Amino acid sequence: MDILALDPTKFIDLTASGICFLFLVGFIGGLVSGFIGSGGAFVLTPGMMSLGVPGTVAVASNMCHKFPKALVGAIKRFRYGQVDVKLGLVMAASAAVGVQLGIRIQQVILEKWGQVGSDLYVSLSFVAVLVLVGGYVMRDALRCARCGGVETTAPLALRLQSIELPPMITFRRSGIRISLWFTLPVGFATGMLAATIAVGGFIGVPGMIYVMGVPGLMASATELVIAFVMGLGGSINWAMHGMVDIRLVLIILGGSLLGVQLGAIGTTYVREHMIKMVMAVIMLIVAVSRGIALPRYLVKLGFMDMSPEMLDVLGKISFASMCLALLTGAVIILGSMWKGRAAAREEAHGQA
Repeated sequence: MDILALDPTKFIDLTASGICFLFLVGFIGGLVSGFIGSGGAFVLTPGMMSLGVPGTVAVASNMCHKFPKALVGAIKRFRYGQVDVKLGLVMAASAAVGVQLGIRIQQVILEKWGQVGSDLYVSLSFVAVLVLVGGYVMRDALRCARCGGVETTAPLALRLQSIELPPMITFRRSGIRISLWFTLPVGFATGMLAATIAVGGFIGVPGMIYVMGVPGLMASATELVIAFVMGLGGSINWAMHGMVDIRLVLIILGGSLLGVQLGAIGTTYVREHMIKMVMAVIMLIVAVSRGIALPRYLVKLGFMDMSPEMLDVLGKISFASMCLALLTGAVIILGSMWKGRAAAREEAHGQA
């Protein structure tokens, strides 16, 4: 299979309803990205696949729209004092290596099993990552909420910070000092996952919080710096392989640029455990959506039998659950912003 040549059959026909859906998905993806810093890719890639976009094109187009959106979000949150630029650049260096490996893995899968194999790989990776990381983040968010919203450093991070393994690096903005060697696996895994399924932030943000001990608010903002560097490098690589659909990029970017600024503003009104809660809820709902879509790819590859009618029903349920994830994330974020803003106003009136 020649994956180095542009192939128009990889790109879908766009309808008016499809364009509106993609713009809405882009807006909510940007809203989530600005709020939790994970790029919102976990809703964008499945959202595009729900319209019939091949998994590889969805990942490549998602990554291409990411870096300008991440730049806007990073600048916005830097002004709020939430970005650790030094940490972001150190993480991005190892993430760049992971991006190249992730793209190579996708190329091998395409060559051996074709587009259906790639779609199955993307969906399986989504389900595995979202269930494992989403479940852990949800558990921690609930624990944090029961403790009154006071965030504490994870035991693993405290242990790693105590190990004097040169070279040690101090990240003053994040308030941590840790060996460079413990940052490399987190950055590498973030880049590899970003290039493979375009959701590197689901490893990057929890990795910075639970492995390195970075505060949640700082981790979600710094991830935007990593996303910018990874997105720029990965987009150039994917584009050279003819996998970027510039129409999809421009549509979702238009929605994302609106959402990312609103999401960044939202972080100034909520407690840190709410960011974890939003991330976990959306991750788990999207995992269900992608899990329901798996039989379609397994049938195409001949691994199982199922009637076309049943596959059609599962496809509709998968699409509906994806919409539920988008709406749930938007409602939680906007609702939290509304409550936080109202509380801030009452406090201001009380002091006046």
